[in-house]
Amino acid sequence: MRTLRSRWFCSALIGLSFFSASHAQTEPDVEGVQKPLWEAGIAGFGLTGPAYPGADDDVGRALVLPWFIYRGPVWRAAGGTLGARVAKTAFAEFDIGLGGALRASSDDVKVRDGMPDLGFLLEFGPRAKLNLARPSPDSVVRLELPLRGVFEFNSGVHYRGLAFEPKLTYDKRDLGRGWGVSGSLGLIYGDQTFNQYLYGVPSQYATTSRSAYTAKAGLITPRTQLTLSHRLNEDVRMFAYSRTDFAGKGANSSSPLHLQDRGTSVGLGLIWTLGRSSQLVND
Repeated sequence: MRTLRSRWFCSALIGLSFFSASHAQTEPDVEGVQKPLWEAGIAGFGLTGPAYPGADDDVGRALVLPWFIYRGPVWRAAGGTLGARVAKTAFAEFDIGLGGALRASSDDVKVRDGMPDLGFLLEFGPRAKLNLARPSPDSVVRLELPLRGVFEFNSGVHYRGLAFEPKLTYDKRDLGRGWGVSGSLGLIYGDQTFNQYLYGVPSQYATTSRSAYTAKAGLITPRTQLTLSHRLNEDVRMFAYSRTDFAGKGANSSSPLHLQDRGTSVGLGLIWTLGRSSQLVND
């Protein structure tokens, strides 16, 4: 029961972070527009894609979870993170928060057969968001610079290294008829500890078809993502995304666990807002 509760809790945190990010990508900052202090409802999504950048096997997940947005001046579940806003100006914002990734069993990834599973990952650390341009009142070009420690939940909590993901995004809230769009181009870097977790093969797990390998610090993958959202009415929003990794450019593309140079993930979700605060805030 404790293991099931732990897995549900990690899934809930990751799912809440995922929905917050999806919501934020099509709700860019609009000067002079106030938003509810909080919003709550139900959200569901399904996604499929490579188990990790460079993996040859896809994993799929489907979750239905409570959904919550809180736009407090300090503590927040909004803007693509769960955590605390340290400072904000018209140009820059600094926060400390959480991100995450769902687990991948080695039973589902043939090349990792006999190796430990990749557990639920939670990432915690600071992020800077720089508003570089506002092409229109409802759009923004932004540079995001998150640096986060990576923690694995798998029979306990284990530190798995540092990840850095500079990302350039373009968000436009209103394309007309309830549609919004977000596009991004980023780079994912890992230190030696994190890259060893993803791509390293300790000698005790080496086989005739999987040689021992020690990973290097450096680039994991360039990444592009496109997210479309459609507001069906005031309370219901659907979204879809496609994300492509170009892992063949990574520092550890020679790892025996790295089998393909390009992989695409796709997802589809729905957010149903059941209630919102009457108090409005400048987000």
